[in-house]
Amino acid sequence: MKYKIHQEGKNILLILAAAFLLVDAVMVLFVPYFYLTAFVVTATIVVYFILVNFFRSPRRHFDTNGLDADRVVVAPADGVVVVREEVYEGEYFHDRRMQVSIFMSLFNVHANWTPVNGTVKSVAHQDGRFLAANLPKSSTENERSHIVIETRNGCEILMRQVAGACARRIVTYADAGDACTIDEHIGFIKFGSRVDLYLPLDSEIMVDIDQRAVGNQTVVAYLPSREEKKS
Repeated sequence: MKYKIHQEGKNILLILAAAFLLVDAVMVLFVPYFYLTAFVVTATIVVYFILVNFFRSPRRHFDTNGLDADRVVVAPADGVVVVREEVYEGEYFHDRRMQVSIFMSLFNVHANWTPVNGTVKSVAHQDGRFLAANLPKSSTENERSHIVIETRNGCEILMRQVAGACARRIVTYADAGDACTIDEHIGFIKFGSRVDLYLPLDSEIMVDIDQRAVGNQTVVAYLPSREEKKS
């Protein structure tokens, strides 16, 4: 699998590379304490490579392999499934939905993929707190953005990007009215965070709690077909 640096990280990494090189040069040239210099230089290298790892952007293609592309829901992010339950969604649908949430640690890819094929119906940002993203109440209390997508078979799903304790910026690329497809990046969340999906109650959920999900690869659920929606 090929990787590149995500566009959200290029400027940050360039600035940090210059800053770390300056710090390391000062330590080597002007600080006479070898062990202190070695520690600082090692620390800057380690921190820089952690950030490079964080901003990596793998090139992934979802192979439908005979699946119904109008019903399949793929994982919007890398991470661990921390929620799989029926809940009341009170910000957009105001009814009960199946919630599937994926928690991203600092070491996961933080690019977000479009989970379904369809049309973006609504995009909104809500200010909030910065609680640990693996806590249940982070979905309703943390800073967050929601994206509502209507699939080609008439189902509406809500994807919510949730900031975490370290996250301070949620980036959403979608706008209302956009056509969107699986394989596209729909956003990015900087540092530890989570993504929630709110699906129709009669969706067939394919993941379990503590399961590791791979963005744009793991099948999260199958939405009801048109025939199932009518019956």
